[in-house]
Amino acid sequence: MGTLVGRDDKAQSSAQLTRRDLLGVAAIGLVAGAPGMARAASPAGQLTYGIHVSMAPTWFDPAETQGIITPFMVLYALHDAVVKPTPGNSAAPCLADSWTMGQDGKSYEFLLRKEVKFHNGDPVTSDDVKFSFERYKGAAHELMKSKVEAIETPDPQRVVFKLKEAWPDFLTFYSSASGAGWIVPKKYVEKVGEDGFRQAPIGAGPYKFVSFTPGVELVLEAFEGYWRKTPSVKRLVMKVMPDESTRLAALKRGEIDIAYSIRGELGEELVKSPGLALKPVVLQGPNWLYFPEQWDPKSPWSNLKVRQAVNFAIDRQGMSDALFLGHCKITNNAVVPYTFDFYWQPPDAVYDPEKAKKLLAEAGFKDGFDAGLLTCDSSYANMAEVSLDNLQTIGIRTKLQPIERAAFFAGYSGKKYTKGIIQGASAAFGNAATRMGSFVVKDGAFSYGSYPDIDELFPAQANELNHDKRATILNKMQQLIYDKAMYAPIWQLAFLSGVGPRVGESAFGLIPGFAYTAPFEDITLKSA
Repeated sequence: MGTLVGRDDKAQSSAQLTRRDLLGVAAIGLVAGAPGMARAASPAGQLTYGIHVSMAPTWFDPAETQGIITPFMVLYALHDAVVKPTPGNSAAPCLADSWTMGQDGKSYEFLLRKEVKFHNGDPVTSDDVKFSFERYKGAAHELMKSKVEAIETPDPQRVVFKLKEAWPDFLTFYSSASGAGWIVPKKYVEKVGEDGFRQAPIGAGPYKFVSFTPGVELVLEAFEGYWRKTPSVKRLVMKVMPDESTRLAALKRGEIDIAYSIRGELGEELVKSPGLALKPVVLQGPNWLYFPEQWDPKSPWSNLKVRQAVNFAIDRQGMSDALFLGHCKITNNAVVPYTFDFYWQPPDAVYDPEKAKKLLAEAGFKDGFDAGLLTCDSSYANMAEVSLDNLQTIGIRTKLQPIERAAFFAGYSGKKYTKGIIQGASAAFGNAATRMGSFVVKDGAFSYGSYPDIDELFPAQANELNHDKRATILNKMQQLIYDKAMYAPIWQLAFLSGVGPRVGESAFGLIPGFAYTAPFEDITLKSA
């Protein structure tokens, strides 16, 4: 017998789920709620968001989920997962009522909640769970599917994942580091097709799709049949407002209730505005500069001292103070957040432009060099501008190329930015292994090259069931990333948002490290 993880056993409910539990041979879990709980009053009112990026229809489909956090801004509203992060629990049973992991670590059996339905009234069944995993083509899909030998559906409420071998990260990937565990209705998708589904998505989440106008807004309506509880707010409108000052002005006028990403002087203005509140959240999202040419022996970036020079050139604290009111957390770990299991703490970051110039001179670039483009997500072009100025100070000359978020990450993962510098980031859920799997090792979704001594450690840790031994391997990998200056770390981003006077519970920060509002069913408006 394996270990049962569920919602009703009182002895289990007093235990705390830890990442170590998940990666060992047993796990204990808590859930966000129960389908039999008292229903709230009927949903009422409208809450309007000012969204800082243009939304892409691929974000409406869990199968397309990239290794970034942004799609979850929508997924948490439209869809639900077998297991997912919720307040107080990094892997809570959701569409699953419980699960059992085999004693050999090679099987996971999920028992689905009874009477849970999709927005069109179809029941959520084991066939939908199997279908959703098989059609998944987002981040880490090849890795996950290479580990799964078979998916069995003995009855509509039970689904069993049979693994080829014990894999300690199965639940981490399935519950949080990918979109594979977010469930879509098999019959509906087969009826309308892939494009039809993205145009009119149906899920099992707390909100139903109403309409989407590209570049303008997404409209959602409360799903009163949501298993956890009926949402309090009747209607959500997510308005696309790429300009930061426009978002703040709309918030001050009461045209929107929540404004994502209000920074710098505008953030200071928000703090001083009567009735408005600043909501800072330090994300599980390191930001970095990446050098895709470091494996080209003809490029200056192939020289270790050049890459190290960049690390000394970046004024991280000054940038945080100017743009994010000092809320960012400087860790000097390029890609792994300090909150993740298996995190390794590097030496403190040092801002020393004179040392940076000395390293460049020792590398043979006393007068600096032209580095081409610095490509970035346009919503964080202000950060890139500071880095550009810092690099200019030591003689590395570059030009800014901001690209709208969806297109930027598509190009990043599509390996289109092969020259110059990439300002990247990821706030996706997971652990040190899942993050390095996407951004560091060979064939990673965002890896433009890799180092053999790092690559050979990755499969060794993947099959290690002993937590301490695995930590040693993953710590060594992170140390090698630092020693090779594979990246220039910036910080873990503080995401600053504004909340207007009509909002009761905004749901910011309820899920640790998550940038956006969630769970959506917990959001409330104040009584008139």
